[in-house]
Amino acid sequence: MFLNHVLSFAGKVFARNRLNILIYHQVFAKKNAMRPSEPDAETFAWQMQLINKHFTPLSISAALKHLEQGTLPANAICVTFDDGYINNLEIAAPILQQLNIPATVYIATGFSDGENMFNDRVIDLLANETLSILSLIAIKEQPAELESTEKRIKVAHHILAKIKYLPIAERKTLIDALYQENNAQECPRKMMSAIQIKQLRSMGIEIGAHTVEHPILKVLEPREQQQQIIESKKVLAKILGEEIKGFAYPNGKIEDDYDLTTKAIVEELAFDYAVSTNWGITTKDSDKFQLNRFTPWDDKPWKFHLRLLLNSLKGQR
Repeated sequence: MFLNHVLSFAGKVFARNRLNILIYHQVFAKKNAMRPSEPDAETFAWQMQLINKHFTPLSISAALKHLEQGTLPANAICVTFDDGYINNLEIAAPILQQLNIPATVYIATGFSDGENMFNDRVIDLLANETLSILSLIAIKEQPAELESTEKRIKVAHHILAKIKYLPIAERKTLIDALYQENNAQECPRKMMSAIQIKQLRSMGIEIGAHTVEHPILKVLEPREQQQQIIESKKVLAKILGEEIKGFAYPNGKIEDDYDLTTKAIVEELAFDYAVSTNWGITTKDSDKFQLNRFTPWDDKPWKFHLRLLLNSLKGQR
């Protein structure tokens, strides 16, 4: 498309030495009604095709070396995923491999034995169509009527907002109680096992740490933060037989989800870098332990491309 070529040229001229790092979580075979912001395979495929044609995709490790040396290619971009979902291996990785696009997946290791993450458990509970009314005794609220998908999403996000920043054990207890009072069954596991993590690595995907249980690190004492971070690093190193160099802050917003104490812990644990979910781009002057990430969720290629360019032009935030 002519407009995409114009945008690509603009990136080469006006966005030199600026790195976009994309953040994804899941890629579904088909659109998931309860997770409308997550791409399906078709959408992810055209996004990666656009990146392959108009950008220079790099691994984060390669991109950071280029930044240090002042040799970052024009329209440089990195692809990353958080959490460690099976669909990263089964759906996203083959698309990336076909187009020879590097990527990094940051894994919350505590879920590799089969338990689903707390947010997915809540969303899956609300997606259960056998429930037309959801009992909310566990969070001391009146029952919620689930008359539409939009209402189910709204209730799910309301519950998540109430419990996200609670201590890990309390968060889990409340979700367990919601399942019990609604007589609901757990969904099949969504997260990669150790064997699947090794398989993903064998496809050339870099692996980074993302804590054990995906807590909001800021609400934990420094000793607990360190334990969550170093244990995930050790588990992944044992699975893969290699040093783990990258870390992603769960949730990832500075002050809301982590702070400078957390950052100092990550630096002390011999990581090379850490990524946040603070929007913006990365330059040679960026704090390598607070790298910005961004992903436009536009449904048209030219809008997706334009927003990436605009992100580069706005610079660091």
